[in-house]
Amino acid sequence: MTLNTRQPTGAVPYPLVLLEGEEFAGKSWMLAELSASDKVGRTFWLDLAEGAGDEYGSIDGARYELIEHDGRWSTILGQVAAARDEAQRAADAGEKPVVLGIDTVTAEWDIHKAYVDMRARRRDLKSGKLVDNPDAEVVIGSDLWTIANDRHRELMQILKTFPGIAVMTAQGTEVAVNDASGNPTGEKKWRVDAQKKVGFDATVWVRMKRSEPPTIIGARSRHIHVRPGSDDPIVIPDLTLEALVFDILKCEPAKAHVRDLPSQLDIADMAAIASVATTRELVNEAWELAQDIEVLDCVTDSGETIRTILQTQASVITAAEIEAAKVGA
Repeated sequence: MTLNTRQPTGAVPYPLVLLEGEEFAGKSWMLAELSASDKVGRTFWLDLAEGAGDEYGSIDGARYELIEHDGRWSTILGQVAAARDEAQRAADAGEKPVVLGIDTVTAEWDIHKAYVDMRARRRDLKSGKLVDNPDAEVVIGSDLWTIANDRHRELMQILKTFPGIAVMTAQGTEVAVNDASGNPTGEKKWRVDAQKKVGFDATVWVRMKRSEPPTIIGARSRHIHVRPGSDDPIVIPDLTLEALVFDILKCEPAKAHVRDLPSQLDIADMAAIASVATTRELVNEAWELAQDIEVLDCVTDSGETIRTILQTQASVITAAEIEAAKVGA
C-alpha cells in the first residue's frame, strides 16, 4: 500500500464544546447567550428533558430556533443530521457559522439506557424470568450496552464533524468514592453524568458551578495550555461561549474545517454483527440497529444487503427450531 501523507494546515477546527456542571449553574443560559452574538448565524437548540428552551428565548438578543421532535431516537438523530446539512450549506455559502446546542447529553444517554433496559426486560419476560419473579434483577447484557453505545456514537460522529459550532451541556457533580468492597472511603470525585467518553470527544471542556467562575478543564488546542498533572485548570470569570470560541480558541470560520474522522460503525461492522446474530433476539436487535443507522438495505462486500443477511439468519434459526421440534416429538 502506498503511504499517503500531507502537511498540516495549522487551521483551528470547528469546536465541539462540553459545558458540564451543577444544576442551575448557567449552562443553558450560556447557550442562549451565544445565539445573540453577531459572529454566529442560525442557532439550533435541541432540548432533551431540560425545558429551558422556550423561556430562555426571551433573553436579550437571543435568536435561536428550537428543534422539534417526538422523543424517538430516530427522529432526534434525523433532526441533528438535518441541522448538520444546514450548517454545511451555510459554510459552503460563506455565511456565519451555524450553532447546534444539545441540552443535555445527560438526557441523551438516559434515552439509550432506558431503551436497553426495556430490551432486557422484554428478554426476561420472554424467558419467564420476570413471570416467575417480577422482582428479579434485570441485567443489561454487554450486547445491549453495545447497542446503546453505538446509538450514542452515531450522534457523536455528527457532532465531531459538525461544520459549525456544536455545544453539549451535561450534568456534573461530586460523588462519593467507594473501595473495592463497595464501602465509602470518605473521598469524593467529580463525575460527568453522560456517556463516559464525552470528555474525550469534546474539543474543549468547561465546568460550571453555582458558586465559582467557569473553569476550562481541558482543550485540544494550541492556544490553551492545560497539561494534566502539570497545569491547573483555567478559571475565567464572566466567560462566554463567544469569547471561548472566537477569542480563546481563535476559531476563524473562513479558515475552520471539520475534523476528518472515519465513521465508527460502517456497513462492514454491521454485516459482522448481522452474521453472528444466532438467536431471534439478536436478529431483532441487529435489524433495529441497522434501521437506526440507515444501512439495512446497503450492499456489503459479499454482495448481500444487511437485510438479506438477517433474513438468512432468521431462516436458519426457524429451520433449527422446526428440526428441534421434530426430534422432541
